[in-house]
Amino acid sequence: MLDVAAVEFNVAQLLQESTGATRRYEGLREEVAVIDGGEQVPVEGDVTLTRTPGGVLAAARLQLLVGEDCARCLTPFEAPLRVTIEEIYHPTIDIVNGQRLPAPEDPEAFLIDEHHILDLTEPIRQYRLMAGSLAPLCRPDCRGLCAVCGADLNDSAEQHQHERPIDARWSALNELQTQPSKE
Repeated sequence: MLDVAAVEFNVAQLLQESTGATRRYEGLREEVAVIDGGEQVPVEGDVTLTRTPGGVLAAARLQLLVGEDCARCLTPFEAPLRVTIEEIYHPTIDIVNGQRLPAPEDPEAFLIDEHHILDLTEPIRQYRLMAGSLAPLCRPDCRGLCAVCGADLNDSAEQHQHERPIDARWSALNELQTQPSKE
């Protein structure tokens, strides 16, 4: 017996049906590794599998809760992320006679394995990376870090001050400003 996770679907029966046959899976809840290195994130949503002439169309509307680091203050936080997946999966084994099928022309195509298992883990990982923000913020009004000392300005922005260092190249101008005028 195969250990099948909630994002892996046995489509053997669906592959035996005619084009247009559908299976719906609602209320999916699973922890899925979406980053190389094994970060497990909660995934919730609905999946629809539809038989096509060349395989199975997997359509999913998912919500993920992903760990991020704020681009301004570097504080770790969890961000909700919505992804909509639509991918065609190609069978590798003929369901009727058990013979191996030729590989699809696209080397990046998603495949149904030899046990007729359709695994959504890889498209979830890819869509998570595409949907994630390039500069995630812990909150819209994040003040970031102090450029001088690196303190988190979200904690102490009102009291946080530094004397500005004077660039030695401008010291002559500073002396002119402090001398009384000769008029």
